[in-house]
Order: sequence, then C-alpha cells, then structure tokens
Amino acid sequence: MSLESEAGLAGDVLPGVLSESLHAELVAFRRDLHMHPELGNQEFRTTAAIKERLEQAGLKPRVLSSGTGLVCDIGLTEGDHPERLSVPLLALRADIDALPIPDAKTDCPYRSTVPDRAHACGHDVHTTVVLGTGLVLADLHAKGLLPRPVRLLFQPAEEVLPGGALDAIEDGVLTGVGRILAVHCDPRVEVGRIGLRHGPITSACDRVEIALDGPGGHTARPHLTTDLVTAAARVAIDVPAVVARRVDTRAGLAVTWGRIEAGHAPNVIPQHAELSGTVRCLDLDAWRQAPDIVHAAIDEVATLHRAKSEITYMRGVPPVVNDRESTELLRRAMVARRGMKSVDSTEQSLGGEDFSWYLEQVPGALARLGVRRPGERTVRDLHQGDFDADEYAITVGVEMFTAAAFLDRNGAQS
Repeated sequence: MSLESEAGLAGDVLPGVLSESLHAELVAFRRDLHMHPELGNQEFRTTAAIKERLEQAGLKPRVLSSGTGLVCDIGLTEGDHPERLSVPLLALRADIDALPIPDAKTDCPYRSTVPDRAHACGHDVHTTVVLGTGLVLADLHAKGLLPRPVRLLFQPAEEVLPGGALDAIEDGVLTGVGRILAVHCDPRVEVGRIGLRHGPITSACDRVEIALDGPGGHTARPHLTTDLVTAAARVAIDVPAVVARRVDTRAGLAVTWGRIEAGHAPNVIPQHAELSGTVRCLDLDAWRQAPDIVHAAIDEVATLHRAKSEITYMRGVPPVVNDRESTELLRRAMVARRGMKSVDSTEQSLGGEDFSWYLEQVPGALARLGVRRPGERTVRDLHQGDFDADEYAITVGVEMFTAAAFLDRNGAQS
C-alpha cells in the first residue's frame, strides 16, 4: 500500500474508530486508575478492574501467576494453540504500575488518593489505550471483521528493576507471538502525534551501590585515617570520568549519582560512606561490558584513597531496539489514521524501559505517544508529581493500535 493511499484511508473506511461514548468511558477508566495508583507487584485493584471490563466484553483474560497483571487473547477459537497458528499473534503491551512519589497536581479532580503514590509516568494512559484497543477489537471480532489474532498484555512492575517483563516472559506471554508493540507517553510531543525511531529508542539502565570503609578518626589528624568523606567525593567525581574514557564515547556509557552519605559530626572522620546511582548506556554491546568497566573504575579510585570498597551492581534493562518492520508498521498505522504529518522522528532517550526484554525474544517497536496539550508551553516531565496527559491521547493510541492490527495481516514470524 502506498503512502498516498494510506494517508487517504479515512477513519470510517479503516475499522476501529472510537465512538464518543467509548472515549468517555475510557477517560473515566483512566481517571479511576490515576486516583488509585499501585506500586509494582501490588497492582491487585488495577488488575481486577482490567479483568472485569474485559470479561464484560465477552473476553477471557488470564491473571499472571504473580497475582498481578494479565493477558487476554482476541480472535482465537476454542482449542486453538497459539504456537501453532498460521498467523502469529500481534501482542500489545501496557505497563500498569505507578511510582512511589506524591501527586503534586492541584485543583485536579482525579489526583491520586493514595499518599506518596502517583501515576507520574503515564502507565494509566498506556493501560487504558491497550484496554480500549481490546474492547474495539473484540467488537470487530464479534462482527467477523478482525483480520488476525491479537494478544493484550498488561504487565506489572515495569518500574522495578530488572522489570516485570522478565516474569511475564517466564509466564509464557510471548508464546505464539510474532510481533509486539507498545506506546510510552511523551510530554514533549503534542497530542495527536507520535514519535518513532528505528533502532535504539531508549538506553540501558542499571543500578550501582557502593559501600566505602576504613579507619576513621579526628579531623585534626586526617593523616592517621582513611578520609572517607574525601574518598567518597573522589569516587563521585572521578569514577564517571574514568568510565567515560574506557569505552567509545558514542556508546554513551554514563554513571550518575543520586545519593551520597558519610558522617554524622563535623569534627569526626567517619568509618563508613555510601554512594548509589545509575549506569546508563546507549549501546547494547557496551552495556554488556558495563559491570566490569564500572567495577574496575570504582576499585581503582577507592584504592587510591586507601578505602575498601564493596560494590553491588544490579542489572536493569537493555536498550529498547525497535526493529525496522515494526517501526514501519506503527508509522503506516498512524499515517492511515491521521496523515503523514502526525509522525515525528524522535531521539534516543537515556531513560530505561523493560519493554526491551520482549524485543530480545521477538521483533517489535515502541512509539512515543504525544500527550502535551495543544498550546501548552510548560512541559510536565515524566516522573514528576505534576505530570498529566491530554486524554485525547487515549483515542489516538487506540486507533493507531487497531489500524496496526489491520495493516499487519500476516504478522512477523516468531
């Protein structure tokens, strides 16, 4: 199909356009989730709400063995085995967990009702988009119009390293899947548009914690001690610089500290200090080398200052690497719905996303879903307490995913 013909596909020609009533229902559903955020692996209320609505549509969702999150297949008949399908499943993934931060929005009727918990990364929007897509596709399937089977995946614990995706994969959610798609809210992109990129679209993200120890003493006699405050300061400053010189700069391997603690009194050199931070990397091969590189740099700097170091390096997630065919599918789907000007190219983010684990197994792509209100100059960034989304993005996401289901009739081979 040519670009021109796709751009000319009006919503009333390509099935899957949201009615005003369904949009209103989905907005209400999203606001309910927003008011009741749950942390990773604790999403029991969220899981129950999704399950109930899918069952109302005549579907048969299955809660994951962890007790939260669920999968739901559309277009399979009784006795079908997903791994034996002639056309593999197209999976649509949403993450359902919230963040441990307070909701800072004021005068918002749907702000979080749970202290120190907020949907400040847009997972409530992602969830509602996939739910809405499921409702539309279920209706089309009942009318005999669904061209290929689709799996809805509502994944818990995306914010919990190394990510709930690994548990979901272990639970068999990719069985029979030939391609997997997802969206992530982007407050820099105006609603009605998406950002796409072939290749890496996020970075790898790991976590590192360091304990430094040595004999302390009086600040009047630092030569008789291991000056752990200075040692911790040098680790904080020098390790990122050393790491940056051990790999190709284009790999973007970066160590950034979020916490440093040492001492309790101004005239006492402490015996213990701690640092913790993140290790981010744009390149998959460099990410695989990162633990050894970071370990060596920390040991070298700590030893120079006579401090004993104990390092805990926690693997997080690799980069999300969009495959070309799946990226093109999302572009075609968006163009079919909203024209060629609705798709922007986007840069690789330094944020991490456990959607990457699925792409280690099957081809797929993640799109950045525009949620910035038209004319809004202030960007309400992700992981901030005042984050919110233009809820028209729900309709945009649903209609793009339904278009993808129609345009990807043959699927990818798993």
